[in-house]
Amino acid sequence: MADTVAESADAPAAVRHAEEVMGTVFSFDVRGGDPETVGAALAEAVAGLHRVDAVFSTYREDSQISRLARDELTVAECDPEVAEVLELGAEAERTSDGWFSLRYEGRLDPTGIVKGWAVERAARHLLSAGATGVSLNGGGDVQLLGTPGPQRPWRVGVADPLRPGGLAAVVSAAGTSELAVATSGTAERGAHIVDPRTGRSAVTDLVAVTVVTPSVTWADCWATAAFAMGSREGLRWLESLPDVEALLITAGDEVRCTGGLASRLG
Repeated sequence: MADTVAESADAPAAVRHAEEVMGTVFSFDVRGGDPETVGAALAEAVAGLHRVDAVFSTYREDSQISRLARDELTVAECDPEVAEVLELGAEAERTSDGWFSLRYEGRLDPTGIVKGWAVERAARHLLSAGATGVSLNGGGDVQLLGTPGPQRPWRVGVADPLRPGGLAAVVSAAGTSELAVATSGTAERGAHIVDPRTGRSAVTDLVAVTVVTPSVTWADCWATAAFAMGSREGLRWLESLPDVEALLITAGDEVRCTGGLASRLG
């Protein structure tokens, strides 16, 4: 997934930055605001991402989430962000009837929600610093806030999982000040999505699920849960969620989408 932003002579000045963290690349495109203030906020947002990695990484034995999983810490002894993420994850579990899970192989693992949450938090930090438009893409989880310029909405290209280099769709944020796009699938990372009911890799007819909704925290969770469900149940469930649109692509190259998705394409 890649940002596709149109430039114009009257567009606010852009500040762009790419940061390797959390095992992926976070790409910032920030528009408007006082350059010095926005620059400082960008540095804070980047530092915050590294802090999230240190606290939540399941690959670091000394991270708070690893120590919590080993019962060496309580939630109350962790940074407040840990309780916040676990509460969001529990809400995602309830909403998805258990298709989204905070556990992997019986062990606490909030990986499925942390990246989207971190992307959204960083983007909102930049908007609060006076930026008029923010696009933040964290490894395919994209949060869009504001606009890149007068009469110019943010647009996001959704990669075609069956045709490398091609696009399955282009999502437009026209008419809204907040939009997020997140994709779960097997094209880039293989069969990494787990079926919580079996503990094994999810075996479905899908190769990708892209969710469009105002918050990338939820877009990321819902895409993961719907992928594990499969195209039929996943589409039915996504249709039941408020302010959620989605594009589902099966291994047989069949495209299915929610009823309102067309209004977000362009």
